[in-house]
Amino acid sequence: MKVPLLNLAGQYLQLKKEIDRAVETVLINGSYIMGPQVNEFEKNIAEYLRVKHALGVASGSDALLLSLHALGVGKGDKVIVPTFTFFATAGAVCRLGAEPVFVDINPVSYNLDPEQVEDIINREIIKAIIPVHLFGLPCNMEKLMDLAEKYGIKVIEDACQAIGADVNYRGQKRKAGSIGDIGCFSFFPTKNLSCYGDGGLVATNDDALAEKIAVLRVHGSKPKYYHSVVGYNSRLDTIQAAVLNVKLKYLPEWSKKRRRVASLYNKAFEEKVLAGKITCPAIVDGHVFHQYVVSVDHRDKLAEFLKKKGIGTSVYYPLPLHLQECFKGLGYRPGDLPVSEAASQRVLALPIDPELNDEEINYVVDSIKEFLG
Repeated sequence: MKVPLLNLAGQYLQLKKEIDRAVETVLINGSYIMGPQVNEFEKNIAEYLRVKHALGVASGSDALLLSLHALGVGKGDKVIVPTFTFFATAGAVCRLGAEPVFVDINPVSYNLDPEQVEDIINREIIKAIIPVHLFGLPCNMEKLMDLAEKYGIKVIEDACQAIGADVNYRGQKRKAGSIGDIGCFSFFPTKNLSCYGDGGLVATNDDALAEKIAVLRVHGSKPKYYHSVVGYNSRLDTIQAAVLNVKLKYLPEWSKKRRRVASLYNKAFEEKVLAGKITCPAIVDGHVFHQYVVSVDHRDKLAEFLKKKGIGTSVYYPLPLHLQECFKGLGYRPGDLPVSEAASQRVLALPIDPELNDEEINYVVDSIKEFLG
């Protein structure tokens, strides 16, 4: 049996008629850059996220870069970033001449540890915090926003892995990416809401920030050919927006299915009496399971074993950011952020396609039981 990490071709075949029709409309009209489908998607996603402004950009990485720029982050500024995340989070900070200040994670959620954030704020002058809602699980935004408001620090939510995730925030249910000054999203093909290439989004309730992002994404021009700032070429392609418009209405159901798959995994691991040999993610309200990540000894050998059984896996992430060669000049050493360093040796993402059935899930779990003994 083959169980891929994610069946993108299968998803396309389910929606083929709708997607083909949407793409064909763009091709016939010939409006490939900032066409009407972009504006339509921005309106629809803003309503879904319950934010005032949603602006399509070229990628999730660009969403982070433009957001930092719009908030005035620049040379010499320090920005708190979790060390256990995708490179783009810290890369955007560095591209503006600012310095990432790496923070360790909570060992259960894998998200930024607010207690360590406060310790750093008391020692350093911090311009911004970028909490990452890793693997689809929202951060503790109440604590982080309390800190940000107390110390006058800007917050950019990296929600690239968590579109649709619900956050219980000060007595209200909010969407991940709608709480901080700015929220950033990615529509990379493997994301829960994905396009067929690169695509991203910036969300905010701040009118002035929205205007800055709108100008920055078109080379800093307003009106056209008149440049008040040096911006970027970072626009969401019209074809990708058309695809996203089709998929958006299915996102709530896909999120439910991902939670169902995660619950079935946890139940199967419990029934196979694997407690103590493998640590499964908690089924938390609001979690949209962009990835279903377990923690296990002999991770690399297990991944190779599962590959031979036809089961797709991936390691997110094998080396924390503070130990990456390009950040050597910041002075971090092995042992500085031990929780992230330990996690990088143990985490393994298992197949989490929304359409996984019981037989496929049991095959994955039985294969892991066979390896663990």
